[in-house]
Amino acid sequence: MAFDIQKIRNDFPILKRQVNGYPLVYLDNAATSQKPQAVIDCIVDYYSHYNANIHRGVHTLSQEATDAYEEARKKIQKHFNIENAYEVIFTAGTTHGINLVASGFSEILRKADEVIVSALEHHSNIVPWQMLCEKTDAKLKVIPMNTDGTLDLSEYKKLLSEKTKLVFVNHISNALGTINPIEEIIEKAHAVGAAVLVDGAQSCSHIKPDLQELKVDFYVTSAHKMCGPTGVGMLYIKEEWGKKLPPYQGGGEMIKEVTFERTTYADLPHKFEAGTPNICGGIAFGAAIDYLNEVGYEEIQQHEDELLKYATKKLKEIELLTIYGDTPNKTSVISFNIEGIHPYDIGTIIDKLGIAVRTGHHCAQPIMDFYKIPGTVRASFAFYNTLEEVDALVNAVKKAKLMLT
Repeated sequence: MAFDIQKIRNDFPILKRQVNGYPLVYLDNAATSQKPQAVIDCIVDYYSHYNANIHRGVHTLSQEATDAYEEARKKIQKHFNIENAYEVIFTAGTTHGINLVASGFSEILRKADEVIVSALEHHSNIVPWQMLCEKTDAKLKVIPMNTDGTLDLSEYKKLLSEKTKLVFVNHISNALGTINPIEEIIEKAHAVGAAVLVDGAQSCSHIKPDLQELKVDFYVTSAHKMCGPTGVGMLYIKEEWGKKLPPYQGGGEMIKEVTFERTTYADLPHKFEAGTPNICGGIAFGAAIDYLNEVGYEEIQQHEDELLKYATKKLKEIELLTIYGDTPNKTSVISFNIEGIHPYDIGTIIDKLGIAVRTGHHCAQPIMDFYKIPGTVRASFAFYNTLEEVDALVNAVKKAKLMLT
C-alpha cells in the first residue's frame, strides 16, 4: 500500500478513543504496540470458527488449526530470512526465549568460561545470565556504554577471549533507542568461537533483520511489539545449537517416545515447544507480519525517522530538558528529563491531557545508574503516529513544566 497515514490510523480502532476528554496520543509503543483490525479479526476468526488443539488431532478443526499455525511459522521464517522453518521456535515472548537459551547453556558452561552482556540491556537480558553464572560459576562481563548512549566497542574487543562462550546484546535499546552495531559484535564474537544471542524485541517493529546475513546464533522477539498479540514470540535457534541444547521443558509434543525407563526427544522445533502453545497467538503473529509487510518497512522507517527528528528538535527547544541517548544512529525513541522535575510527575500530568508515555527506569536500571538519574520520560513513536501528536506531546510537556516549577 502507499503510505497514507490517515488510512493506516483507521486500521487501529483504539486510536479513535479519548482519554480524560482528550484524543488519545499513544506514545508508549516501546512497551507494546497497538493492534490493527486485521489482527483483531484474525483472533476472533480463530476462536469463532476453528478453535482446536494442534498436531495431534485427525478431525477437521484440528487440521485447520495446525495448518494455520504452521503457516504462521513459515511467515516468520520468510520475514526474517531464516533458512529452515524448524529453526523458528514459538515462545511466550522475548523473555521466554532468552530463558530457554540460558537454561540450555547451564548444561554447557564451565567454571572458567565467560559470558558478555552489554550495559544497554533490558533486565530480561541481564538477570537470566546472572542466574546462569551463579549456577555454573562462569564469569559475567559487561560492555560499557558511552555518555551518548552507544556501546564502547574498543572495550568490547578487550573483553573477548578464548574464554568467551556467549555474547548477549540487544539490537536496539528499549530505554534510549540506540541501534547497536550487532554485525560487528557478532563477527568479533565468532572470531573467538563465542555464540551470540540478539534481543530483537525493540527492533522488529522498525527494521526487518535478515538473520542469515547476520549469521547470528540466536535471535528473540515478541509479537506484541510488532502489532501482534501479547503472550507469543519467536526464538530463532541455529540448527547446530538446536541439536546441542537440551530441552527447556518436559511434557507433551516435545517427545519422540516415552517409556518409564527412557524418553527420547523430538526434532526441532518441537523439542523446545512442550505443551499446548498459544495457538491463536501464533496465528495472529503471522497476521501481524502480513500487515507490517503490507505497510512496508521502508515506508515505516521513513515516517518514523521524520517523527523522531521533528520531536527531537521540538523537545530540545524546551529549556532545562535533557535527552539521553542523543545519537544519530537510533530509532524513534526519546528518553528525556526536565531538570528539577521527577519523570513520574511529568508522565502523570500529561496523561491528564491524553498523552500516553512511559516513565521510570524502563527495566534498564543500570542505564539510569550510569546517568545518575531515577528514570526518564520515554516517548516512543510508531508508524501510525503523526506530527500533530508530536506537537500535542511538546505542548503537554510545556504545561507540565509550568505547573511543576
